Amino acid sequence: MRVLLVGPARARDALRALLLDSSIDIAGEFATADDARQAGIAADALLTPLSPEPLARSASREPIEEPLTARELQVLSLLAEGLPNKAIAGRLGISDQTVKFHVAAIIGKLGASNRTEAVRLAVRRGLIAL
Repeated sequence: MRVLLVGPARARDALRALLLDSSIDIAGEFATADDARQAGIAADALLTPLSPEPLARSASREPIEEPLTARELQVLSLLAEGLPNKAIAGRLGISDQTVKFHVAAIIGKLGASNRTEAVRLAVRRGLIAL
């Protein structure tokens, strides 16, 4: 998955550190989303941390031991939209069981106890933006 990092330099530094050992390819970094769009770089997503301080704290206290896969990040984004498993399955062209498998993996990797907490932790860590 190719992403563009968007936000202040410190926030991008912290987010880049979180993504070091993941399969996510950082295609570019920009101060604003408008700058990223104007650059015309092909990417699958824009990653924008909410603020540099919470991201830096979560990076130092709660590291992700195993990075999320590109498909898990897709499922996580759809979870953040509040979609149920069946709707996620329909959007991604996969079975409900496969979605359940991905949700369980996401919850485990993030150390969450449920879907809602997984989304909350992902936002706090800068993995997705709402």
